Amino acid sequence: MAGQADLTPAGSVGEEPLAVRLGGLCLPNPIIAASGTFGFGPEYAPFVRLSRLGAVAVKGVSLDPWPGNPPPRVWETPAGLLNSIGLQNPGVEVFCRDDLPFLRQAGTRVVVNIIGKTVEEYARVAERLEREAGIDALEVNISCPNVKEGGIAFGQDPEHAALVTRAVRAVTDRPLIVKLSPNVSDPVAIAQAVAEAGADILSAINTVVGMAIDLERLRPALGAVTGGLSGPAIKPIALRIVYEVSQAVGIPVIGIGGIETAEDVLEFLVAGASAVMVGTVTFRHPRRMEEIIEALPALLRRHGFRSVNEAVGAAWPGRSGGGR
Repeated sequence: MAGQADLTPAGSVGEEPLAVRLGGLCLPNPIIAASGTFGFGPEYAPFVRLSRLGAVAVKGVSLDPWPGNPPPRVWETPAGLLNSIGLQNPGVEVFCRDDLPFLRQAGTRVVVNIIGKTVEEYARVAERLEREAGIDALEVNISCPNVKEGGIAFGQDPEHAALVTRAVRAVTDRPLIVKLSPNVSDPVAIAQAVAEAGADILSAINTVVGMAIDLERLRPALGAVTGGLSGPAIKPIALRIVYEVSQAVGIPVIGIGGIETAEDVLEFLVAGASAVMVGTVTFRHPRRMEEIIEALPALLRRHGFRSVNEAVGAAWPGRSGGGR
C-alpha cells in the first residue's frame, strides 16, 4: 500500500550486502545519481557505467517546456556550488520521445523527477508518465513556486506539500518519492504530512537558498540573484534533517547533500538514510559514484556491518552501534 515502508533487510534483495529495498523500489546498491546534476543520462554515459549505479534520477520534467533562468546560472563557492538553472527542461512529451528510450536500454533503474507550478500540473505530468514503460519511480520536487498561492514553494507548507503528494499518488502506482526542502523551519512536519498523503519514500535535502556577489560588477553573481547551494557546505544541514526526519516517519529516506566519499555515504546511512543521491562532486569527478560503490563494502565491514541495511539508523538513540 502507498505510504507504507518495506523495511525488509537489504540482504534479502538478491542476498547482496549493497542491495536495498525502498518500499517497492529495489536497487542493487544505495548510490543514486541526483536529479539536476546528471541531465537525462546520455550526458554522463561516456564517463560512467549507468548500469553500475543504483539508479539515475533525471533532471526535473514539467508539463510544458520551461526556459529556465537568465545567465549567469552557476557560481562556484569555497565549499560548494550555487546554481540558478531554473529547472530548464523540454517538457514531458519531449522527454518521453527523446530521452526515455535511451534510459530504457541503459540497464539502470530510472527515477523521474517531476515539477509543476500548480497541483494540477504535477498530477498531469505523473499521469502522462504512467503510460510509459521503463520508469521505476517518481520523485516529486516540492520546492517549486505555487503560482496560485503567490509563489510560495509547495514544500514550505505541510498542507500544500500534502496536496501535491495526494494528487500525484492518485494517478500513479509507481513508488513515490517526495524531495524535501531544507528552506523551512520544521522539515519534520513537512515529512510527516507527505508520508500521510501517500509518499512511499522521502529524499532529503534539496539545495539551500543562497547568493554570491560578483565584485568585478558589484552585482549579484547570478542572473536570478539567488540560487541553490549544493556540495560539502550543506552536508551538516542534510545530515541533521535526515537524522530527524528518518526517526519521525515510517518510510525510507534517501540522503542528499555534499556526499563525495564512501565515508560520507556511511555517515548518512547511520544517520538514518536507506540510500543516498550523489550530485555536485560528479561535475569534477564523473566516476566518483562508481568509486564509492567499489569502496563501500570494505568500509561497511570495517565498521562491523554486514550490509547497508544493518548500518541504517545506527546513530539513533538507543542503538548499540549497529554491527559492532
